[in-house]
Amino acid sequence: MTPASVPGLESLGRVHFIGIGGVGMSAVARIMVARGIPVSGSDAKDLPVMADLADAGARIAVGYSAANLGDAQTVVAGSAIRADNPELAAARAAGLPVLHRSQALAATMGDDLVVTVAGTHGKSTTTSMITVLLQGAGLDPSFAIGANVPALGVNAAHGTSGVFVAEADESDGSFLNYRPKVAVVTNVEPDHLDHYGTAEAVYESFDRFTALLPSDGVLIACADDPGALALAERTLLRGNTRVVLYGTSDRSDLVLHDGGPGDVAVTSPAGQFSLELQVPGRHNALNAAAAFTVALELGVDAETAARALAHFSGASRRFELKGAARGVRVFDDYAHHPTEVRAALAAARSVAGEHKVHVLFQPHLFSRTREFAREFAEALNLADTALVLDIYPAREDPIPGVTSQLITRHLNAGGRLVGSGEAVAALAAAAGAGDIVLTVGAGDVTAFGPRIVEALDG
Repeated sequence: MTPASVPGLESLGRVHFIGIGGVGMSAVARIMVARGIPVSGSDAKDLPVMADLADAGARIAVGYSAANLGDAQTVVAGSAIRADNPELAAARAAGLPVLHRSQALAATMGDDLVVTVAGTHGKSTTTSMITVLLQGAGLDPSFAIGANVPALGVNAAHGTSGVFVAEADESDGSFLNYRPKVAVVTNVEPDHLDHYGTAEAVYESFDRFTALLPSDGVLIACADDPGALALAERTLLRGNTRVVLYGTSDRSDLVLHDGGPGDVAVTSPAGQFSLELQVPGRHNALNAAAAFTVALELGVDAETAARALAHFSGASRRFELKGAARGVRVFDDYAHHPTEVRAALAAARSVAGEHKVHVLFQPHLFSRTREFAREFAEALNLADTALVLDIYPAREDPIPGVTSQLITRHLNAGGRLVGSGEAVAALAAAAGAGDIVLTVGAGDVTAFGPRIVEALDG
């Protein structure tokens, strides 16, 4: 299905979700139920969110079977669903329309004023900040976010304001299915080369994304990021929409002043305003500047916007505190690209002060490890201790010769490869009072945080 053929919500009829327990799929299902669409869904495992959806009125099944389709008229399949899944095979055999998650989400947006957040890094956090800010300003936006947000309680909801805020994922090109009026681009770097093949193809996809903006829309781009700035310049030359820049550079229309934790402010045409942020790091200060810019574009009073940002306490797996013991704080972060790892460790440094930072990193994907091994090592070398686990394969088969040793061979003296069995004890032994321990990666490394806290406590 091409982007132009995304259907209207009412035309979908009864909708069945294959893989409904995923964070992205459940978000779309939750909004559809709230907007009166009959929803059913299944997943391989009985996940907590499925009970919530059932309570909301969805028909839920655990395990895959063609019978689960019931009388569905449209099927939404998660990206992890294999072609031989019995429900997907039955849907195709019956000639039912099968939508990608992004197409289903685009259908739920309807006639709302759509705000999308795209970028190689920072999408979930920035989308969350915008949503929390708008709620704090008295608006009631609909939203769909690719991470759980403690301040919101859920990662998706149907709102009444006619504004829809959504994370727009570029990893497979599916962000081209949306029709935003306001588009934020936090940064543009080569990633997901298993899908795109070349860096040039990544840049081209973002050009196509900004080309979707209407003449009365706006691109809000980060002037501090070379890729986002270049995208903004190309968009200006194309002339299809307005462009607003934010960042610390003189080129910014909204200027960020970041003096570290407790000393963050923005200067806009309405004046200078201090931002009280609960999340550390320059990257989060930039994300906050983006959210503030969106609020101004939507007519929110600047002082109200600045106050509302103080309510944002973070998103799940984004420098998330997992616990503390023996004076050591343990955080977890989803970072899986060198730039993200560097930003997470810089944030850890700002929190640790004169104390040490210890990181446990799990590379995500063989292809990404092959492309960025040296860059990962350079980022990890910001830590005093850098322990690296084996690669988390996710959707990929092994690539001959590609292992975590491609990274560890470039680490400083404090870095080495570890097995999962020794990682917890090694970190507990290395960390002293005041230090920060950070588990990093998009795989199951997140499970190590509580175990490290327990080991420290023991």
